[in-house]
Amino acid sequence: MELLGSEPFAQICSLRERWRSCGERVVLTNGCFDLMHPGHIFLLEQASRFGDRLIVALNSDESVGKLKGPERPIIHQSLRSYALRSLRFVDGVFIFDGTRVVDEIRALAPDVYVRAADRTLVDLDSKELCALRAVGASIEFVTFLEGFSTTKIVERIRSGYAIGNKIS
Repeated sequence: MELLGSEPFAQICSLRERWRSCGERVVLTNGCFDLMHPGHIFLLEQASRFGDRLIVALNSDESVGKLKGPERPIIHQSLRSYALRSLRFVDGVFIFDGTRVVDEIRALAPDVYVRAADRTLVDLDSKELCALRAVGASIEFVTFLEGFSTTKIVERIRSGYAIGNKIS
């Protein structure tokens, strides 16, 4: 399974430096991305439009469990990373173990940080916000597609309904 995994963080930092030296703007977003759905795809595609390169910080299995509970993630981190890397608008993926990306923001110094608009500036973790400000990153929010979340999809499957269709 690990052959499908993400790039090592040091490699992502090296790519970031190469892109910076070429004058390319780097966008960073992060999340669990468990059970890839249209909301995830839309967020990532929109995020990629804020720069030349998109890096995704992917929560490790351990950190997803801390954030979402003991039954999550559903999909192993190496497979979630593989799915993300398969998208044409994603240029790099790394897995992080914490619940916040403060150190990673400081190391990567993205030009832009993107979140879905179901969050606001007030909702951002204060340490992440300080790190983003310290590196001079702009913060952007993209439209949130209502009705799509892994938690809601799991609930619908358990209740016998898929998105828009009853499961036989």
